[in-house]
Amino acid sequence: MKDLDKLTASIIDRLKSEGAEMAHCSAACGETREFNIDGGEFSLFRTLFDNSLSLTAVIGGRKGSVSLNSFEDSAVDRAIADCVAAANSSEPDDGWGLCPDANCDRFVKGAVEPDLDRLFFRVKELKETVERDYPLIVMEQMIVSHDNVHSVYRNTSGAHFTKDAGYYSVSLMFSAHEGELSSSFLGSGAVTDNLDSPFIELSSIRRDLEDVQKQIHTEPAEGKFVGTMVLCPGTLAEFTDSIVENFASDGTILDGTAIWRDKLGETVADPRLTVSFKPKDERIVCAPSYSGEGFYIDDFDFIRDGRLESFVLSLYVANKTGKKRSPNSGSGLIIKPGEKSLEEIISGIDRGILVGRFSGGSPSSNGDFSGVAKNSFLIENGKVTKAVAETMISGNLAEMLQNLRDISKETVSDGYTVLPYAAFDGITVSGK
Repeated sequence: MKDLDKLTASIIDRLKSEGAEMAHCSAACGETREFNIDGGEFSLFRTLFDNSLSLTAVIGGRKGSVSLNSFEDSAVDRAIADCVAAANSSEPDDGWGLCPDANCDRFVKGAVEPDLDRLFFRVKELKETVERDYPLIVMEQMIVSHDNVHSVYRNTSGAHFTKDAGYYSVSLMFSAHEGELSSSFLGSGAVTDNLDSPFIELSSIRRDLEDVQKQIHTEPAEGKFVGTMVLCPGTLAEFTDSIVENFASDGTILDGTAIWRDKLGETVADPRLTVSFKPKDERIVCAPSYSGEGFYIDDFDFIRDGRLESFVLSLYVANKTGKKRSPNSGSGLIIKPGEKSLEEIISGIDRGILVGRFSGGSPSSNGDFSGVAKNSFLIENGKVTKAVAETMISGNLAEMLQNLRDISKETVSDGYTVLPYAAFDGITVSGK
């Protein structure tokens, strides 16, 4: 294996000799051992190797970046030349920067070495459990793997990080079939740093399988009504991503279109809502440890008790706008649970929809959204009733946060996020 310490040190020295006043470089070697099941049968076991190298240089305020997947001397030589050429041909910009501290550290996270025998046992166990407990499920694809990554980072401020990380991942794609009828497909999965539990007990895999079996026979929602939308944890993550992207991220803060650009410290949501990004939480698997500018990654609250506590900004946009750089770029999403069970929340809803999957375009700049609720159920008179055919739902992201009905005490952890169910009033459901 290539000595990544020597490689990154050499690249930084060479970029400095070419006139770079700021530069950073990352190199990583990855190894993936992967089981594949297609159509319910084992189809493949393979080992994949991946090399990646990225370098960035700032020369006279002009930035150039290059990425490649080879450590060969000739490829590295070309990359350095291309990086310098890209910097020299770009426009000067005073926003580029690096962490001024010479941070140095070594990180070891997760299951660096795989237990392949145990992994195969868990894969076989999952396959057999699905076949036994969920006979209507057709497993279109199951990919289970162990990933190990060794990476090194250096920059011209003297920062030097090395990291060894390993984790197991489960990725499922399935649908349910009965005769000529079938459900919509659904994806489910998780990452974990141990093999202590059966895979089917991770994240929401078991519930997802159960729900999809109930979605073979669907009926259209009747009429158009304004009611309550209950988001499953995975769908809640997607909506939260859209909220961050639209109202608090680099692009919209920089171009001035974010409607929250002047609301730092103000109430933007129901006071029961706390949204955090906590990559250092023990439930988040192999999260980032440092940033591309050489900062240590840390936890922060995005919204705390309904108040906007922080934007999600890079150093570049912080420098351009005078706002504060966020301690991470939005990893380790955790939403504080509530005090009621999901069943209790649903029992108080007269009419609404439980959304398992959402398909829609990007929301408008003011937060208006519309799209199709898939893998979803109607809620009527405090009960989950029929599975609904693909149904249009619409609303506004900013208003939705103010119209929070409740948050469940149950949470789902998939290794990337820790999220409850959340119910929001004032959502338009457009049936037939």
